[in-house]
Amino acid sequence: MGIKIISKNQRAGYDYFIEDKFECGIVLQGTEVKSLRLGKAIINEAFIVIDNQGEAWLQNATIPHYDFGNINNHPETRKRKLLLKREEIHQIEKKMAIKGMTLIPLALYFKDSLVKCEIALAKGKKLFDKRDTSAKKDVERKIRQGQYE
Repeated sequence: MGIKIISKNQRAGYDYFIEDKFECGIVLQGTEVKSLRLGKAIINEAFIVIDNQGEAWLQNATIPHYDFGNINNHPETRKRKLLLKREEIHQIEKKMAIKGMTLIPLALYFKDSLVKCEIALAKGKKLFDKRDTSAKKDVERKIRQGQYE
Protein backbone atom coordinates (compact mmCIF):
# COMPACT_ATOMS: atom_id res chain seq x y z
CA MET A 1 0.00 0.00 0.00
CA GLY A 2 2.00 2.94 -1.28
CA ILE A 3 1.25 6.44 -0.03
CA LYS A 4 2.70 9.45 -1.84
CA ILE A 5 1.94 12.79 -0.21
CA ILE A 6 1.00 15.51 -2.67
CA SER A 7 0.33 18.43 -0.34
CA LYS A 8 0.06 19.01 3.41
CA ASN A 9 -1.61 21.83 5.29
CA GLN A 10 1.39 23.08 7.27
CA ARG A 11 -0.54 25.68 9.27
CA ALA A 12 -3.27 23.31 10.49
CA GLY A 13 -1.42 22.30 13.65
CA TYR A 14 -0.51 25.90 14.39
CA ASP A 15 -3.95 27.43 13.83
CA TYR A 16 -6.22 24.63 15.12
CA PHE A 17 -6.63 22.00 17.83
CA ILE A 18 -7.13 18.79 15.81
CA GLU A 19 -9.89 16.56 17.25
CA ASP A 20 -10.96 13.79 14.81
CA LYS A 21 -9.43 12.75 11.49
CA PHE A 22 -11.19 11.18 8.52
CA GLU A 23 -9.97 9.82 5.19
CA CYS A 24 -12.11 10.42 2.12
CA GLY A 25 -11.95 10.22 -1.64
CA ILE A 26 -12.24 13.24 -3.88
CA VAL A 27 -13.98 13.67 -7.24
CA LEU A 28 -11.50 15.04 -9.79
CA GLN A 29 -11.24 15.68 -13.52
CA GLY A 30 -8.52 14.10 -15.65
CA THR A 31 -6.27 17.14 -15.92
CA GLU A 32 -6.49 17.65 -12.15
CA VAL A 33 -5.12 14.16 -11.54
CA LYS A 34 -2.30 14.78 -14.00
CA SER A 35 -1.43 18.02 -12.26
CA LEU A 36 -1.50 16.25 -8.87
CA ARG A 37 0.85 13.57 -10.19
CA LEU A 38 3.35 16.38 -10.73
CA GLY A 39 2.96 17.26 -7.03
CA LYS A 40 1.15 20.55 -7.50
CA ALA A 41 -1.59 21.50 -5.03
CA ILE A 42 -2.19 24.15 -2.39
CA ILE A 43 -4.60 23.42 0.46
CA ASN A 44 -3.40 25.88 3.12
CA GLU A 45 -6.40 28.20 2.68
CA ALA A 46 -8.92 25.44 1.88
CA PHE A 47 -11.98 24.54 3.95
CA ILE A 48 -14.82 22.04 3.78
CA VAL A 49 -18.55 22.79 3.67
CA ILE A 50 -21.44 20.37 4.14
CA ASP A 51 -24.44 21.50 2.08
CA ASN A 52 -28.20 20.95 2.55
CA GLN A 53 -28.15 17.67 0.61
CA GLY A 54 -25.62 16.18 3.04
CA GLU A 55 -22.65 16.32 0.68
CA ALA A 56 -19.17 17.49 1.66
CA TRP A 57 -17.38 19.94 -0.65
CA LEU A 58 -13.73 21.00 -0.64
CA GLN A 59 -13.54 24.71 -1.40
CA ASN A 60 -10.70 27.14 -2.07
CA ALA A 61 -8.16 24.38 -2.77
CA THR A 62 -5.90 25.27 -5.68
CA ILE A 63 -4.84 22.65 -8.21
CA PRO A 64 -2.94 24.50 -10.96
CA HIS A 65 -3.60 23.95 -14.66
CA TYR A 66 -1.93 20.96 -16.26
CA ASP A 67 0.99 22.31 -18.29
CA PHE A 68 0.34 20.12 -21.32
CA GLY A 69 -3.44 20.48 -21.23
CA ASN A 70 -5.61 22.11 -23.88
CA ILE A 71 -8.63 24.42 -23.74
CA ASN A 72 -10.51 21.78 -21.72
CA ASN A 73 -8.27 22.34 -18.69
CA HIS A 74 -10.02 22.51 -15.31
CA PRO A 75 -10.71 25.68 -13.30
CA GLU A 76 -8.03 26.00 -10.61
CA THR A 77 -10.19 26.70 -7.54
CA ARG A 78 -13.47 24.96 -8.27
CA LYS A 79 -15.58 23.16 -5.65
CA ARG A 80 -14.63 19.49 -5.39
CA LYS A 81 -16.91 16.84 -3.95
CA LEU A 82 -15.56 14.69 -1.12
CA LEU A 83 -16.61 11.06 -0.92
CA LEU A 84 -17.71 10.26 2.63
CA LYS A 85 -20.24 7.78 3.94
CA ARG A 86 -23.57 9.18 5.08
CA GLU A 87 -22.96 8.07 8.69
CA GLU A 88 -19.63 9.88 8.75
CA ILE A 89 -21.23 13.07 7.44
CA HIS A 90 -23.97 12.90 10.11
CA GLN A 91 -21.35 12.32 12.81
CA ILE A 92 -19.34 15.31 11.57
CA GLU A 93 -22.43 17.56 11.39
CA LYS A 94 -23.39 16.70 14.99
CA LYS A 95 -19.93 17.51 16.33
CA MET A 96 -19.74 20.73 14.32
CA ALA A 97 -23.11 21.90 15.68
CA ILE A 98 -22.44 21.02 19.32
CA LYS A 99 -18.82 22.02 19.84
CA GLY A 100 -18.51 24.87 17.33
CA MET A 101 -15.84 23.16 15.29
CA THR A 102 -14.74 23.56 11.70
CA LEU A 103 -13.74 21.05 9.06
CA ILE A 104 -10.33 21.50 7.39
CA PRO A 105 -8.20 19.44 4.99
CA LEU A 106 -4.90 18.19 6.39
CA ALA A 107 -3.34 16.44 3.39
CA LEU A 108 -3.84 15.31 -0.18
CA TYR A 109 -2.10 12.07 -1.14
CA PHE A 110 -2.10 9.11 -3.50
CA LYS A 111 -3.03 5.80 -1.92
CA ASP A 112 -2.73 2.92 -4.37
CA SER A 113 -3.17 5.27 -7.37
CA LEU A 114 -6.31 6.87 -5.86
CA VAL A 115 -6.33 10.47 -4.65
CA LYS A 116 -7.37 10.69 -1.01
CA CYS A 117 -7.92 13.67 1.25
CA GLU A 118 -7.34 13.58 4.99
CA ILE A 119 -9.76 15.92 6.74
CA ALA A 120 -10.07 16.86 10.39
CA LEU A 121 -12.57 18.31 12.79
CA ALA A 122 -10.72 21.16 14.40
CA LYS A 123 -11.25 24.00 16.83
CA GLY A 124 -9.53 27.33 16.21
CA LYS A 125 -6.74 28.47 18.52
CA LYS A 126 -6.64 31.89 20.09
CA LEU A 127 -3.47 33.98 19.99
CA PHE A 128 -2.39 33.00 23.50
CA ASP A 129 -2.86 29.31 22.63
CA LYS A 130 -0.55 29.74 19.64
CA ARG A 131 2.10 31.41 21.79
CA ASP A 132 1.83 28.65 24.40
CA THR A 133 2.19 25.95 21.74
CA SER A 134 5.26 27.59 20.20
CA ALA A 135 6.86 28.05 23.64
CA LYS A 136 6.38 24.33 24.41
CA LYS A 137 7.93 23.39 21.06
CA ASP A 138 10.94 25.61 21.76
CA VAL A 139 11.51 23.97 25.15
CA GLU A 140 11.21 20.48 23.66
CA ARG A 141 13.66 21.37 20.88
CA LYS A 142 16.21 22.71 23.38
CA ILE A 143 15.88 19.59 25.53
CA ARG A 144 16.52 17.38 22.49
CA GLN A 145 19.58 19.43 21.57
CA GLY A 146 20.92 19.09 25.11
CA GLN A 147 20.85 22.76 26.05
CA TYR A 148 18.69 22.10 29.14
CA GLU A 149 19.95 19.53 31.59
